[in-house]
Amino acid sequence: MRKAILLLSFGIIISCTNQTGEDRTNNESTAKSEWPDRLHLPIEPYQKEGKIAPSLGESDPYDWPKEITAPEGAPNVLLVMMDDVGFGASSTFGGPIPTPTFDRIANEGLRYNNFHTTAVCSPTRAALITGRNHHVASTGIIMEFSTPYPGYHSMVSRSVGTVGEILTSNGYGTSWFGKNHNVPDWQTSPAGPFDLWPTGLGFEYFYGFLGGDAHQYRPPVYENTRPVEPYLDNEDYHFDQDMADQTIKWIRTQKAVWPNKPVFSYYTPGTAHAPHHAPKEWIDKFKGKFDEGWEKLREMTFERQKEMGIIPEDAVLNPTPDEYKKWESLSEKEKAIAAREMECYAAALAHADYQVGRILEALESMGELENTLVIYIMGDNGASAEDPTGLGMTSEIGSLGNGVTDDIDYMYENLDLFGTKWFENHYSHSWAHAMNTPFQWDKKIASHLGGTRTGMALMWKGHINEPGKVRSQFSHVTDIVPTILDAASIPQPKTINGFKQVPMNGTSLLYTLNNPDAKETHTTQYFEIIGNQGIYHDGWIASTTPKRLPWEGRGESSPDPFNDYEWELYNLSEDYSQSKNIAEEYPEKLEELRALFKEEAEKNKVFPLDDRYIERADPKNRPEPNRGRKEFIYYGSTNRIPEGSAVNTKNTSFTITAELSIPKGGAEGMIITQGGWFAGYGLMLLDGKPTFTYAKSHYPQDKYTVQAPNKITEGNHTLQLKFDYDGGGVGKGATATLLVDGNEVASGRIEETVPTRYSMTEGLEVGRDAGMPVNDEYDVPFYFTGEIDRVIVKLK
Repeated sequence: MRKAILLLSFGIIISCTNQTGEDRTNNESTAKSEWPDRLHLPIEPYQKEGKIAPSLGESDPYDWPKEITAPEGAPNVLLVMMDDVGFGASSTFGGPIPTPTFDRIANEGLRYNNFHTTAVCSPTRAALITGRNHHVASTGIIMEFSTPYPGYHSMVSRSVGTVGEILTSNGYGTSWFGKNHNVPDWQTSPAGPFDLWPTGLGFEYFYGFLGGDAHQYRPPVYENTRPVEPYLDNEDYHFDQDMADQTIKWIRTQKAVWPNKPVFSYYTPGTAHAPHHAPKEWIDKFKGKFDEGWEKLREMTFERQKEMGIIPEDAVLNPTPDEYKKWESLSEKEKAIAAREMECYAAALAHADYQVGRILEALESMGELENTLVIYIMGDNGASAEDPTGLGMTSEIGSLGNGVTDDIDYMYENLDLFGTKWFENHYSHSWAHAMNTPFQWDKKIASHLGGTRTGMALMWKGHINEPGKVRSQFSHVTDIVPTILDAASIPQPKTINGFKQVPMNGTSLLYTLNNPDAKETHTTQYFEIIGNQGIYHDGWIASTTPKRLPWEGRGESSPDPFNDYEWELYNLSEDYSQSKNIAEEYPEKLEELRALFKEEAEKNKVFPLDDRYIERADPKNRPEPNRGRKEFIYYGSTNRIPEGSAVNTKNTSFTITAELSIPKGGAEGMIITQGGWFAGYGLMLLDGKPTFTYAKSHYPQDKYTVQAPNKITEGNHTLQLKFDYDGGGVGKGATATLLVDGNEVASGRIEETVPTRYSMTEGLEVGRDAGMPVNDEYDVPFYFTGEIDRVIVKLK
């Protein structure tokens, strides 16, 4: 069978038989009209045939080939999704954080109070862009924790096409701004492969970051597949503002060149995932707003939700589990810390919402808002209760990954550092629970509404008869792509690039726009994340009882979560907030739903169930280019190599040998570094002197520096670091020795090392640093001013 080949360049058209064996150049549908039925993508340009003769004079004129255009009346689409925001956080859904842009969308459109996610990041995002359940998209867990099974390996099949592929092939301009977290962990380096990056999934333009979170002041941004550092030489830089700037610029460029071509922008900030970073003036707006504590805030939110008609009058506020930190148990210092953390979270979300408002204003000023479908999802899952102590964190990677215990006195003495680049702060799990009012549980708990239900608003001017109302039909993140396609009059494709497409699991929401009492069309939906299971069907939901608290990343795993976990039963038609477990009253109903879960799980690649979490994090569990390697050679232009693809220098002895050329007058700058301020190391010339700096964390006592007394002289030199690990377990001490041309010039102790991971966002760099510095004696980019021939890292 011949391969499909399509070459389009300045009117040249070459077509061959595609993978299905169908000759689409001369098929019946093309002969009948300019465009076929849009079921087989991509669609080749149409050209009306004329007469070709040996000479131009004897030939009839040919029309220029007509490229595919979107259906008449197809709207622009702005799809927004925030990160780690609970149902009760935003003012739009009764929460304490002002979100005027979200308010506007809801007031000029509709609020959906029965909208659901998967309960965690990557799975929700995969379901959102494909319209399929997350296991069907091979994303049953976040990318860094993937396992080899079909529903979990993170390599999205070509039979599961994205909204980017579909809309681009149907004449839209398409873009993706902000967070990705859908590229397999081992494929996130500048070396590719790029087929599962946004531009490989059909989006024409990408500006954002690939991982699960990003430092908002120093983010690891990619423009398409090229790493960029937009924060350099900009002390006021914040990624959310930059995202909005870039989105507005892209839309304006599209409309300036192709004014009649609809655009699709997927706008997905990393806010309000930790770190909760916001400009000082935004944090100051919330000073003192949360001094009454999380229990009082939860009660106030609940009452507002009822007053606004967001939840039914008979809805119940679920009690907070005993394991959650209680406000009155805190000391005055602890209350001040906790309040400051919540001020930063609120500021970050309010600031991000403001940036979305700027995009709406830009569309409005261009006269495009009237023809724009806006879908705004306030959270890819419930709020994050992953803080293990109940007092928040100053570094997520430190506390959750590397066993760093925050010091209360240090936190209190440095309240002004919360929300700045020097902390990667996260709030208390009890604040998260308040943000998920009125439901049980939080992010990661897919069995319960606190993990899955988030606020959503939809605006489409001229298409909603009674704006400002609430819709309560069951809806799910998989419904978004079918809704967009329905609004654009584009059918769900049968093939994309010759690959037969798996049917979408979601259903369009357009039926709800002007019929508040319409019978819901999404009647069955399973839920599963790390063994937490749930099944919704016709108003009922069966849910497993969580075995781990949201902040417990490790624990005893179950060999059979389906049968080992206890199951609860709720009638959501009568119990909006999932507050009354009636399993004992209706055992037959529970068994019916459990059987339905098993059926849905088998159809959607959910098995085998796996309730491990952090235990899956080791990169050795996944494909990696470095398995078995002991020697790594890097060159002076190497940058942005993610930790999963770089040499692993943790918990082992190693040497770094740098071959350098020092110019007249000396040199300085970074030679090789990995990680940064919150954990990492750097071998550099600081003030011309060979220097090795190491950080187990951002705490002053965890910073170590070994430096030679003299500058390195002009000429060719070999600078070597010998890192002799003590052994005896993970995170133990080491001795660092510096040698120039084989002669020892300095040595020093490092009492504790990084046991698990340097960073979720900063990679390995040679010849410069990016992101955050390892210590405060230099700043990025700290380019090396000599020449680096190569850097050799050898593991022992």
